[in-house]
Amino acid sequence: MTIITDKARGARTRDGASAAALRGVGVRLTGPRRLVLDVVRGTDAHPTAEAVHQMVRRRLPRVSLGTVYRNLRLLVALGLVKELPRPHARFDGNLSDHHHFTCLACGRIADVDGPLTEPHSRALVSRVASSGGFSVTHHRIEFYGRCAACRRKRAGRARRPPP
Repeated sequence: MTIITDKARGARTRDGASAAALRGVGVRLTGPRRLVLDVVRGTDAHPTAEAVHQMVRRRLPRVSLGTVYRNLRLLVALGLVKELPRPHARFDGNLSDHHHFTCLACGRIADVDGPLTEPHSRALVSRVASSGGFSVTHHRIEFYGRCAACRRKRAGRARRPPP
């Protein structure tokens, strides 16, 4: 008798969802490709390609960084993963409408739900489109500052008396 834990069931469900997503766009289902998609969809950390490579190597030790890069580019082109353009590209498995907050202290990127910015972002898009005669197809709003953990660290240092 095999006991399936919730963790194992979650992994199987995610594997199945990734396989279905890849089959749905008519792409060959390879082990590395499925794992790259699972890794990006399985984290909210917005990993770099190098971080994805490290996580994939835990299950496929011989996978190359080039294979991970090629699969990330393919997944972005297919719309299964988003790329956050930065000096070092980050990847996002959350395909819902959302924006990002980047901590200037630790570099962490957090999702900001799209509905939080509504109706203001729709109004902004309308004003930008009408003022320049543009046809806006999509937009991205970026927030920058310090995350709660970095703010707590900074406040803790400020309270300590100097040695």
